[in-house]
Order: sequence, then structure tokens, then C-alpha cells
Amino acid sequence: MAKVVVGLSGGVDSSVAAHLLLEQGHEVIGVFMKNWHDTDFTISEECPWEEDSKDALLVAEKLGIPFHTIDFSKEYYERIVSYMFKEYESGRTPNPDVLCNREIKFDSFLKHAEKLGADFVATGHYCRKGETKNGFELLAGKDSNKDQSYFLCQISQDQLAKALFPIGELEKSEVRRIAREQDLVTAEKRDSQGLCFIGKVKLPDFLKQQLKEKKGNVIEIKRDWNGFDNKLTTTQEYKFNESDGVVIGEHMGAHFYTIGQRKGLNIGGHINPLFIIQINTETNTVYVGEGEDHKGLSRPGLLIQETDIHWVKGVDAMMLGDTKHFDTRIRYRQPLFGATLTKTDLGLEIAFDSPKKAVAKGQFAAWYNGDVLVGSGVIS
Repeated sequence: MAKVVVGLSGGVDSSVAAHLLLEQGHEVIGVFMKNWHDTDFTISEECPWEEDSKDALLVAEKLGIPFHTIDFSKEYYERIVSYMFKEYESGRTPNPDVLCNREIKFDSFLKHAEKLGADFVATGHYCRKGETKNGFELLAGKDSNKDQSYFLCQISQDQLAKALFPIGELEKSEVRRIAREQDLVTAEKRDSQGLCFIGKVKLPDFLKQQLKEKKGNVIEIKRDWNGFDNKLTTTQEYKFNESDGVVIGEHMGAHFYTIGQRKGLNIGGHINPLFIIQINTETNTVYVGEGEDHKGLSRPGLLIQETDIHWVKGVDAMMLGDTKHFDTRIRYRQPLFGATLTKTDLGLEIAFDSPKKAVAKGQFAAWYNGDVLVGSGVIS
């Protein structure tokens, strides 16, 4: 029997995770992580963290386990929110969920659990943990529709050694069924969407707290732009100048947008939807193209710089000149696709088997060998 501190989020997944741990005979402590306490408009009535905290307490009482709340709002702001502002300001698209797991749930939370004498921490993630002679492995969850391994793609060996994922072998429907059988208050609760601290407020409205509005041009790059005749290498992308297209409108700040976005510009007059194909925060310009098959929306590959490469197991690290083929994704829930990884002086070049749309700088690319998440890195 081990002592396990489980992160009770107030949702059905972590609730069932705690129940399963008890069934397995572990000593279980429930902890609710409070990651935000700002009372500004972005939170006050929009974020359900207070309701979530109450539901987590009710689950703990129902299960008969100790429960307390820990405030990580200071760490969350310093490590996640500040990083978000800086990334968006520079025209990149960060993934706060990946960072939250690396910096909060399996760092700050893990350290807190160890102070309580815990052997492990557990969460309600749909992923699994394996062990080989060369170390621990992070595996995709059995429910392919809910697999959350991507969100843990930056986890380290030390963190994985202390982690448990009790629902990783279950389908979501099974988790709901168990919650109903145990009469847990969260049994029919809807899954949370996005970041709680933003709530229902639109991301641009949240970013406006620190990033100022600044009018700039929206420029359309036509489908027959002559630059598309040039074949890109793996790590290249098309570079547009204002003279390459026509001004079709205004925006309120390039840093409020991301590659692949199709809503928020409010520009009509086109048969097919407009997609953002590039942003330039230095010139405050947003470039768009008509149609999801617009060539400017796709890239043949990407680069992960040396300092941003992460391997879950050190033994899997590629050496200079190595080339390997992996299943890859560049965002959550994206179907896996084939890509060839090559270790170069610049870092890790990832050449897609076929061009992919909306490759956003600042997001994470993750690569798999079967169900095993082998490594990840920040798209540069």
C-alpha cells in the first residue's frame, strides 16, 4: 500500500481516479489546486473554480478521504500566465496546459505531496505509465478520443516515477459509469473546456489586460501569389511582405491572433472562409488567405531548437546525424501523422510525410513510437 495524493479538480475523471486508488488499497489524500484568485472581470463570475472546489470536497467526503486546498496562484502566474503574455506579444502561440502539467501539477504539486509524505501523486489524465529497464514510459490513454498524453509531453523521468494515472486504462463511458455507481456528485458533470482562469471570457479580452490594442493592416495573399512557385525546405515557411498582397481590413493587434485562426477578423466579401496564414508582430501585420487549402496555410516541416528538445527517456535521445521516423502531432487531439526526425546542428528537424496546416510557433510537437510518447519540443 502506498500513500497517494490525488489532485481533485472537481471533475468526474479525478473523482474516479481517487475511488480507484482506494479500491487498490492505497492511502489517499485529496487536494484541490487553486491556481487563480484574480477577482477581475475575467474571473469573477465566469470561472467555476469555487464550484469545482466544493465538488472536490463533496467527493472527498463521499470517499472518506482527507481533503485540503493548496494555493498555487503565485506560481501559476509567474510560470504560466506571464509566459503566455510574453509569447503572444512576440507572435507565438503558447500551450499553457502542457506548461501547467510540467510546472505546477508535476512540480509544485508534487513537492507539496512529498511534504505530506506521499509516495506518489495521481491525476485524472487519460494516459498510462509503463516501465522498462531503461526507465519509465508515458503511454497514450486507452480511450483514443480522450487521450491526454500530449498534455504531459514535457514530463521528466523524475516526475513520471512519482506519477499515477488510475483511469488511463478506461474509456470515458466507463469512468462515468463508475462515478454513477459510486453516487459521486461529479458523475454527470460536463468536462471543463480550456483554461479555468480564463473562463468563458475570450482569450483576446484576457490578453488585453496587459497587451495593448494596436491597429494594423489585414493583408490578403492571393492563391496565385508567385512566391508559391518556390519549393520550401523542411524548416522553411513562406515569408510575406505587405507588398505581396492587398489590404482588405484592419485588426486591433497582431498579437491577439494565431496561425490557422478563421474567426475574429469580421471581414466579409469572400466565397470561402479566410484563414490567418502568418502574423508579424514587428510590423503589426496579419496575413490571410482564402480557403483551407490555401498554400500559405501549410508547411512541409518544422524545427525544434536544441535547447527546446525533450526526451521522456534519455536513452531515446537522437545524436547528431541520426534520422528516425515517428508518428507525430503538433496539437492536442490531432490525428497522428508520419514524420522524419533528423538531428542537426540547429536542433531537431521534423519533415512531415505530407504538408500540414496551421503550424503555430510556440506550440509543442510530440512524437510517438506506437502508444509510447518518446519526446517533444517547442516549435520555433
